[in-house]
Amino acid sequence: MKSQAPMRQRSDQHASAGSGGASSYTSESASIDPLFHLLRILPFSFLRPPRIRLKIPSTISLPSPMTVFSLVLLTYFAVVSGIVYDVIVEPPGIGSVQDPLTRAVKPVVFLPGRVNGQYIIEGLSSGFMFVLGGLGLIFMDLALDRSRAHSVRVSLASFGIAAVVIAYVMSMLFIRIKIPGYLW
Repeated sequence: MKSQAPMRQRSDQHASAGSGGASSYTSESASIDPLFHLLRILPFSFLRPPRIRLKIPSTISLPSPMTVFSLVLLTYFAVVSGIVYDVIVEPPGIGSVQDPLTRAVKPVVFLPGRVNGQYIIEGLSSGFMFVLGGLGLIFMDLALDRSRAHSVRVSLASFGIAAVVIAYVMSMLFIRIKIPGYLW
């Protein structure tokens, strides 16, 4: 059995060659804390990872691409709708404001003037507009497939363009309601 000299890392070789033979310190050995070195070296001196061969059970199969797409789209909707914010802050579903003239209470869907706050319905409607715009882009991409019939391609492109335009216009309307006097 031959005893081999420990090989230096490539970064150590370049550092020592570039410094004219002076000793170089990597970020791992730069710490002078002896406890750090002890914890870094000691467990691996007697612990070895086991050699196991895991096999995927034959009853588990990969999900279909449409299932994965649906889960990703649902997750995207949940994230852009502000579900995390809604769970943490627990805002009301909709708000209410009292009319100064008639003293009648009217429901309000958008929390005006506060960019960092929202009602639950506001987040869901904004998230739906983002998803609608994304689906519009997907339908426009599907319309480029030349193997489809011409009428199907026109329908996909028309729906895609309409979805993107509606999503953009409604999102701008939401911003104008949310922040009065903005984007005018």
